[in-house]
Amino acid sequence: MSEPVAPRRSYRIGIDVGGTFTKAVLIDNVTFDVAGRFSVKTTHAHERGVAAGVVEVFGQVLERSGVLPSDVVFIAHSTTQATNALLEGDVAQVGVLGMAGRVESLLARGQSHIREIELAPGRHLRPTHRFVTTDVLDEALLRTALEELRAEGAEVFVASSAFGVDDQSGEEMVMRLATELGLASTGGHEITRLYGLTTRTRTAVINASILPKMIATADMTEAAVREAGIAAPLMIMRGDGGVMDVREMRRRPVVTMLSGPAASVAGALMHLRVSDGIYFEVGGTSTNIGVIRNGLPTVKHARVGGHDTYVDSLDVRVVGIAGGSMVRVGSGAVSDVGPRSAHIAGLPYAAFAPLDAMVDPRLELFRPLDGDPADYVRVVTAHGVHFALTVTCAANVLGYAAPGMHAHGIPESARRAFAPLAAHLGLSVDDTARQVLGRASAKVIPVVEALVDEYRLDRDQVQLVGEGGGAGALIPFVSERMGVGYDISPDAEVISSIGVALALVRETIERVIPNATPDDLRNIRREAFDAVVKLGAAPESVEVAVDVDPQTQRVRATAMGASEMRAQDLRKVVTEEEARAIAAGSIGIDAASVSLVAATEQVRVFQGLVEERRWRFFTKRRRPVRAVDREGVIRVQRSDAVVVGTTAGAALADLEQLWGQVTIYNGDSVITPDVFVVVGRRIVDLSGVGTLEQASTIGRGEMEGVADDAPVVLIAVAGARGL
Repeated sequence: MSEPVAPRRSYRIGIDVGGTFTKAVLIDNVTFDVAGRFSVKTTHAHERGVAAGVVEVFGQVLERSGVLPSDVVFIAHSTTQATNALLEGDVAQVGVLGMAGRVESLLARGQSHIREIELAPGRHLRPTHRFVTTDVLDEALLRTALEELRAEGAEVFVASSAFGVDDQSGEEMVMRLATELGLASTGGHEITRLYGLTTRTRTAVINASILPKMIATADMTEAAVREAGIAAPLMIMRGDGGVMDVREMRRRPVVTMLSGPAASVAGALMHLRVSDGIYFEVGGTSTNIGVIRNGLPTVKHARVGGHDTYVDSLDVRVVGIAGGSMVRVGSGAVSDVGPRSAHIAGLPYAAFAPLDAMVDPRLELFRPLDGDPADYVRVVTAHGVHFALTVTCAANVLGYAAPGMHAHGIPESARRAFAPLAAHLGLSVDDTARQVLGRASAKVIPVVEALVDEYRLDRDQVQLVGEGGGAGALIPFVSERMGVGYDISPDAEVISSIGVALALVRETIERVIPNATPDDLRNIRREAFDAVVKLGAAPESVEVAVDVDPQTQRVRATAMGASEMRAQDLRKVVTEEEARAIAAGSIGIDAASVSLVAATEQVRVFQGLVEERRWRFFTKRRRPVRAVDREGVIRVQRSDAVVVGTTAGAALADLEQLWGQVTIYNGDSVITPDVFVVVGRRIVDLSGVGTLEQASTIGRGEMEGVADDAPVVLIAVAGARGL
């Protein structure tokens, strides 16, 4: 009897194109373990641009791991090219053709004429402009206007119609004529369906300015991937934390801005199973800080050159402190840390010096760059070698940068290097290192506190998520100071590449809809669902969150879903006891104190009881909730919530009753709840809607096609949203 043939293993490749290095990881598609990694210097100067580095790094990671190209089922990369092109002013000349009927032309002419946009000091984007006033589209008139723009040097066109959101025919005609002239083009309606002609046109101009370069890069990269024998779709990281097919990138490259930080967040979401937290991407010079809420990164419209756009990107706060930030002294104390880093000064970290190299270190004060104050600290050894004293060095002295962390070095080398500084300050080595970390954390903690308040995070649930090579240098100490938990990935230094490999397909549809009706909400939800499926998501994996802003009347539907292969080959299913242990560990109580209170076939909802003594005779009780999916990922976590197990047939009636139960009426104000509806494996987030009618409409849409007796779970947090 012959031996059974083991099934071929499949893999995912994630590539992060950074400013200095292009890193690739090979991920086992079943276990999500890192099976290989490789990096090369980013090939900015190559004739094929960064595409050359992408091609080299994925080829090397396959060869070194012994994996065949045919075993790759998913390949994606992030890119800094859009951001760098804008920052460096390496953009194409844009010609804008504005259009409107005679009634609207008085305003539309000026609103479609975009003045120069400062991309960086001394670098500007100066679009040329023509305007056509016509109530009936005249193809000959439009062609003449385009030829005039081309004669003025336009290399790419923008078609911007006064009511292009509602009627795309004019913009589509211009784009067809541009193709006939052999030039690329962008229509305002392709970028956004939001009103606001000036902002919509400006966003289209920025998109068009990088269109030729990004199309060339996409073509070269895709061709090389196909030549290597990889048939899987090539996906590109977006700045909002999702991925899109390379075909979509050829149309809307502007959405790849800030895809580097987005890749890191995607890694935190998928690799560390994070539901809610503050994430840190800690590099050598600066740290990106942002929020993960309800399993999604927080997103805002990006600004370019001080101007608003309609491009979604992560809401990231950049702080000038990181693992390589150097120590400064003054008035007998550690006066500051950073903003200069060891990388800027061209110095190695003392914490990574071999012990036999750290001989008789002597303290020196110096200027990292001309014009800097001469209060930065370094040591020079008996061998004449200089080393920087950094945040990473201080964390190694005190043991915060533990073994296994990328920031872990040689603690004894760090202690020897800190000794002359400690003597200069009249302190112990430990106290000196603690001053350094105290100064560093003082720059970070206020940012975290502000984000917690701005996004109304449950402070009992806040967790710090550390990514980037410098995470171990900063996060453990900040966690201790704030009294909150933290998690750092064992692959923190390549988490961006992991995030690219595991990212979900994402799309957002926005509309300004005054007094949105149930039909409006149903339609925009359907449009977001269809859009993300078109981009490569498996329909059964798609979840849509709808948010209604009652002040601006803006309705936003965000859809996220797994790629087809990801949906077919999910992580190993956890047992009920394993899921209970995950929930209990997250809450911080014993597993025996956690009960399974409701479940669908894909998600189990656990609840515990926590008693907290607030005053001598008063004890507060709260019932924390964790919804854990079949892969062991916590999809919803709240410190106190009401859970109702129901069925699809009864869910809407139970939702109405629950909504009334947890809504708070305070005089003339109404504080409505955050509600989550669990249907199968989908988590329907209703925290973005403000009325029961809107919540019921979205819930009804989720129940379509679901059997009446199918289990459904409602989770409500009282008084979470004010109106």
